[in-house]
Amino acid sequence: MRSALGRVRGLGSARKGTHHWWMARVTSLALLPLTFWFVFSMIGLAGASYVETVLWIARPFNAVLLLALIAATFHHMASGLQVVAEDYVRPDTTQMLVVLAIKGVSILLALACAVAVIRIVAAA
Repeated sequence: MRSALGRVRGLGSARKGTHHWWMARVTSLALLPLTFWFVFSMIGLAGASYVETVLWIARPFNAVLLLALIAATFHHMASGLQVVAEDYVRPDTTQMLVVLAIKGVSILLALACAVAVIRIVAAA
């Protein structure tokens, strides 16, 4: 159904849209209970001291859920921003640089958050 010019230029479906769509749904489903857990936990820690908060983070169950929340949040964010960049950023070289920057910054921020949680667990 594509024109000859479209076939030559390689324009058309890259067959990657379904994967992005599914990953957005999977991370959304993972983020729902994790976000509710985190919000209710923070409400429960309202007024707690620094030491109590650090001890709460250092519990293995809470640390694992925090790491899962960090991973799902930054993966979901990077995926969503990548779709926005692919839809609205032109030319293609700029688009590629923006997508790489999004992925790089997302990975660095996720690692910084994960290292913070791991350091708290190791120190406690």
